[in-house]
Amino acid sequence: MEKTYIVGVGMSHFGRFLNRSLADLAGDAVTEALADSGLAPGDIGAAYFANASQGVVEGQHLVRGQLALRKLGFQTLSITNVENACASGSTALNAAVAYIASGQGDVALAVGADKMNAPDRALSFAIFDGAWDVSDVEGQIARLERLGQAMQPPERAVEPGQRSVFMDVYAALARFHMGTFGTTQADIAHVAAKNHSHSVLNPKAQYRHAMTVDEVLAAREISWPLTLPMCAPISDGAAAAIVVSEKKARQMGLTRAVRIAASVQAAGSDRAPEDLDRHICRRAVDRAYELSGIAPEDVSVVEVHDATAFAELQQAELLRLCPMGEGGRLAASGATTLGGRVPINVSGGLESRGHPIGATGLAQIYELVTQLRGEAGPRQVEGARVGLAENGGGFHGYEEAVAVITLLQR
Repeated sequence: MEKTYIVGVGMSHFGRFLNRSLADLAGDAVTEALADSGLAPGDIGAAYFANASQGVVEGQHLVRGQLALRKLGFQTLSITNVENACASGSTALNAAVAYIASGQGDVALAVGADKMNAPDRALSFAIFDGAWDVSDVEGQIARLERLGQAMQPPERAVEPGQRSVFMDVYAALARFHMGTFGTTQADIAHVAAKNHSHSVLNPKAQYRHAMTVDEVLAAREISWPLTLPMCAPISDGAAAAIVVSEKKARQMGLTRAVRIAASVQAAGSDRAPEDLDRHICRRAVDRAYELSGIAPEDVSVVEVHDATAFAELQQAELLRLCPMGEGGRLAASGATTLGGRVPINVSGGLESRGHPIGATGLAQIYELVTQLRGEAGPRQVEGARVGLAENGGGFHGYEEAVAVITLLQR
């Protein structure tokens, strides 16, 4: 299989942009990626366009990528639409890698864009309603309630905040982890406080204000043990990456090219909730380590799918960055902070950078490529050589329905 490299990345600002179109946001990311690479639209052999919410919010289905990219000068080439829940962006990258690695072409574009905010907030939250089995909603809720019984919430009346169904999913998973391993709400707050502090250094992040652990704990409750700063916001934005073959990378010069050491996509399984060795992300990352020859201790910087702060805590364990049950203590120790042993979500993560579903996976790639090039400015991880991204989406059983692991190497 052909080796693959990323030679250009781009990202729009993330935020709430009611007066901007999806094509506008995609244009920001693609234009920056092209300029970063020195390539033109005519150099692209195939494009993969990730989007998950435009159908719900705007009623635009089926040809989203063709419409958004035509306005940027991409005509006649192969454009494939990718919808794979919150892992849509990394799935688009995985498809671009397969296109190059199989020898179909030398240059491919992966784009992720979503415009989730709408004047009708109910539409924004409805995006998530179809990300699990709609034929078994009551059964899934019952399973989550049983899972969450491992740790009962405090006995007090709290008016639940407006939220997507996935905040309740993560809350149940967090309570199971708390009951099993002794993780505390303060451990989860350490993760959120770290990410909000990291976001101050990211000029493209949706939120850029530091928070203390106490401030995170005192914030409005969403679904116990989760408070508002522990949860990713509704976001608009786009990100893009240009993937090339080794031959093309050498023609362009390898000075700023970043090698894709592994791109692994996986589906979930009908495992028992306590069988975490068979968790979708554990299986996917083990495969990525095997394919790349990279070990967990080789990883310099990590971007994980922290739709809630608890998710980062658990992913640190599943990715073998610490033993199972030690994710909270790892965060509290400072090891995952910029300057620590293995910095995680230096971008601010989904909680602060934002989470426009289709763009999230490629926003992670934007951050890691920037880090591995040594171009991250005040948020630079010193000596970064290997980057790891975990991007998950949907929910089935006791885990994500889909997960993509990407390993990048300078």
